[in-house]
Amino acid sequence: MANSYDVIVLGSGPGGYVAAIRCAQLGLKTAIVERELLGGICLNWGCIPTKALLRSAEIFHYMQHAGDYGLKVKEIEADLDAVVKRSRGVAKQLNQGVTHLMKKNKITVHMGVGTMTGPTSLTVKGEKGEEKLTAKHVIVATGARARDLPFAPADGKRVWTYRHAMTPSEMPKKLLVIGSGAIGIEFASFYNDMGVDVTVVEMLDRIVPVEDADISTFLEKSLTKQGIAIKTGAGVEELKVSDKGVTAKIKTKDGKVETTEFSHCITAIGIVPNTENIGIDKLVEMDRGFIQIDPYGRTKTKGLWAIGDCTPGPWLAHKASHEGVTCAEAIAQELGNKDVHPHPLDRNAIPGCTYCHPQVASVGMTEAKAKEAGYKVNVGTFPFIGNGKAIALGEPEGIIKTVFDAKTGELLGAHMCGAEVTELIQGYTVGKVLETTEAELMQTVFPHPTLSEMLHESVLAAYGRALHI
Repeated sequence: MANSYDVIVLGSGPGGYVAAIRCAQLGLKTAIVERELLGGICLNWGCIPTKALLRSAEIFHYMQHAGDYGLKVKEIEADLDAVVKRSRGVAKQLNQGVTHLMKKNKITVHMGVGTMTGPTSLTVKGEKGEEKLTAKHVIVATGARARDLPFAPADGKRVWTYRHAMTPSEMPKKLLVIGSGAIGIEFASFYNDMGVDVTVVEMLDRIVPVEDADISTFLEKSLTKQGIAIKTGAGVEELKVSDKGVTAKIKTKDGKVETTEFSHCITAIGIVPNTENIGIDKLVEMDRGFIQIDPYGRTKTKGLWAIGDCTPGPWLAHKASHEGVTCAEAIAQELGNKDVHPHPLDRNAIPGCTYCHPQVASVGMTEAKAKEAGYKVNVGTFPFIGNGKAIALGEPEGIIKTVFDAKTGELLGAHMCGAEVTELIQGYTVGKVLETTEAELMQTVFPHPTLSEMLHESVLAAYGRALHI
């Protein structure tokens, strides 16, 4: 049958399209179903275009501080329309790249809304009318969307989600950001660099609360120094929206309620999985809408798999892609391929990155989590100010922290804040996957002058051997 496949992937985000490619590489007849744009939210409305925006803001920031580098620049001005146009152009280029990859790997694309009619069958309503598809296995990769404030849903005019914040029709004059996770902090950083008066409200006692406490403290000091007003232990109790702006009642940590006017508001209070109305309610086990899976992506129903943001976190694009490969290989193995050997997902070796200014990156346990788990730890920190390359770059503010098991020397976690740490973190991530100890890291030769030398110094510091502090 023309519409019968070995594998059908529902959703073409960084989990779905990667899973489809790996299935095709393994010789499986593969189809993908997408209701909007190939590449999903990450590529079209998330990871990639936001980084394009942040890059523009970063360049603008450096232009404003050109004098620090012995340069003179006159009449610096940000063109919001051009910045957004560049970002959308980057997204379009990558969307076309995924389209090419589908053709290259001979993956059939069905554009439309997919609904499960059984564990391994679904209908697609789209550009070709209604199609009925069947497969030996189905991978659900439907992703997630931004969570709305119950008392002030996003309207795209004054109250924005990340999607609205990426394509603003006007530059905010005074911006309220509710939530200080990666998305909230990235947009707070972007708009602050673009000259907007920004306030961040976080219910918990510190910003970027999933990060190590020392990193949260360092980042808060840096962002405050840059002019961002940060209110932790605070909550927005009411948000009144008008044609002219929003009025927020904010309860601060001391119990007082402040009423403040803003031109716009970004809500970044978490995500909702896209698992309703797709016909899986009776086929899988769910917790708060997230599909429960084993470390290979299997649901409780044979032949039905799930990956990415519609499953338990961390909700990161690279985690979804890794799950996609693991899931594809596990399916191939079930279909008789004896040459693939999928490995279960190790959630403790997934790096997290936040692309604010300065950047934040981490992998593994925080110091607090390691101690809670019963480890006696050796902890090392190293400041950017002790690194020659950081000083030469004009980026002397930052910190790198490593956490080791004092008994075995195992690298338990690494945490960073500063310039380019989203690139540096992979050194420690590889180390964790290779099950390295402090001994191997100490014996590794790091090139000079580079920022990577700070990875070495932080390890040395955990054992009282740091050379440059």
